[in-house]
Amino acid sequence: MTIQVNIAPNGRMILPADVRKRLGLADGGALLFEETPGGLILRTVAQSVAHARSLARKYTADKPDASVEGFLANRRAEGGE
Repeated sequence: MTIQVNIAPNGRMILPADVRKRLGLADGGALLFEETPGGLILRTVAQSVAHARSLARKYTADKPDASVEGFLANRRAEGGE
């Protein structure tokens, strides 16, 4: 789906109410822009977290200690702490 959003001279843009509602932003909220060579990707914070987790899973799926806790435990063990 493509929706045109106009940007005011002061940099503000208004998302249509039905889009805000679908994204769970009816009462306001935060969006993150990701600039890519192909253009901008607009995601809610929850969508961005889910995207980051899916990317991390590609590299950590077969590594049980590939977590923040596992990383810190390994660093402590290597550092003699």
